Amino acid sequence: MCMKIDHLAVYVHDLDGARDFFVRYFEAKSNEMYHNTKTGFRSYFLSFDSGCRLEIMTRPGLVEERTSDLRYGYIHFAVSVGSKERVDALTERLRNDGYEVLSGPRTTGDGCYESWVTGPENNLVEITV
Repeated sequence: MCMKIDHLAVYVHDLDGARDFFVRYFEAKSNEMYHNTKTGFRSYFLSFDSGCRLEIMTRPGLVEERTSDLRYGYIHFAVSVGSKERVDALTERLRNDGYEVLSGPRTTGDGCYESWVTGPENNLVEITV
């Protein structure tokens, strides 16, 4: 049996803003918004050419609990763009569009070429080869 991760999910306040970020910078393709009128839950599934999907969701009653990046739980997700040149170009594009570049582009101690940016709602995104 072959197992694979079907999708990851993250709650956001600005659902359309988060969708637009991944469509614009990472070439995601979005489905139509799902809306549960009883609970107020809304979501999009974003699909990437690799087959990976990201579900972005929102609903009334979300709480704000931002802490250190050394906390337990979700810390970041990484998007492979295929080459060092594309890492460089996308990092610079995000910087020019006002997103905070936290590190890189650089080669890490374990040989990965990457940069880190703060995406929508302070979610950390690693851009890698």
